[in-house]
Amino acid sequence: MQRLIPAFLLAAGLAAPHATAQTVAFINPGKSDEVYWVTAARGMQAAALDLGMKLEVRFTERDHTRTVEIARELAARPAATRPEYAVITNDNAVGAAQLRILDAAGIKTVFAYSTIGSSERAEVGSPRERYKGWLGSIEPRAEDAGYLTARALIEAGRKARAHGADGKLHLVALAGDRTTPSSILRNNGLQQALSEASDVVLDQMVYASWNREKAAEQADWLLARHPDARLVWAGNDLMAFGAMQALEKRGGTPGRGHWFSGVNTSTEALQAVGNGRLAALAGGHFICGAWAMVLIHDHARGRDFASEGLEFSRTMFTLFDRESAARFLERYADGFSSIDFRRYSKAANPKLVRYDFDFGQFLR
Repeated sequence: MQRLIPAFLLAAGLAAPHATAQTVAFINPGKSDEVYWVTAARGMQAAALDLGMKLEVRFTERDHTRTVEIARELAARPAATRPEYAVITNDNAVGAAQLRILDAAGIKTVFAYSTIGSSERAEVGSPRERYKGWLGSIEPRAEDAGYLTARALIEAGRKARAHGADGKLHLVALAGDRTTPSSILRNNGLQQALSEASDVVLDQMVYASWNREKAAEQADWLLARHPDARLVWAGNDLMAFGAMQALEKRGGTPGRGHWFSGVNTSTEALQAVGNGRLAALAGGHFICGAWAMVLIHDHARGRDFASEGLEFSRTMFTLFDRESAARFLERYADGFSSIDFRRYSKAANPKLVRYDFDFGQFLR
């Protein structure tokens, strides 16, 4: 996929000429060399260019304390240089802290990727209530990722007749973390697929913090502890590859005797679908930040997305097969400039009735 570019280029922001260009800051919870979060930022930049907006991206480098520090830095700027809008996430449950800081500074916010969870609602409330500048939220329906990959992984195990001595398929799971809403919901999707499969046993779930190295360590002892477990479900691609590394260390081959699933659209993951190392891959949800830019664009131009709702949880995941994985790599290897985000804006298209956030439309 596209080469990673230095963080300072992302932070500089790019904008098409526009007399009233909105300024937007994205507090990116990932690392500046982390494929998923760099891809998310690139999608947002493509939308900003199409919509005549100026985007600033600040990476937290997976440090949740840095997340709050960046919010404070944005809020402390002179009023004339503060961003008008901010896109934030609730990774590691620090969304409420960011919201309080930004709202007090008059910066309007939209949650993307993960929003305030139910356990925090009593304190934080809903959009446009306690915090008037909290405009709304948009997130991928994260259950879909867990459900789609688990179901496809189970089908691969059935097809390969990878049952244990008890006649059941045995599965181990590498989840992300215990607090990020998207992690919890992906796990719920896995559990839903398992509840529909009477021939599958979940031997154990562990939390690998979305990290390849940690997943490799955990998978090493998971595979030793559960020798009948031939199916490995992972909450993202990095953890899947870490688990594959552990299997290969033990002399195994992914896709032959053991089957793996993952989430995301890294080049490595898409190629792994093509060569059979990954039995199941869901992705496309990186586009969520770009959709947040569309919502902000429309709000700023008097087409408030509130007419359709304040909190969007929509299908954004696509389950990749070899053909669609190859199509993605061909079309988007150099970025997302081929997507015209103005087509999806109600302000730019007054006859548009309902937002379409499904990534699958970009693979047809």
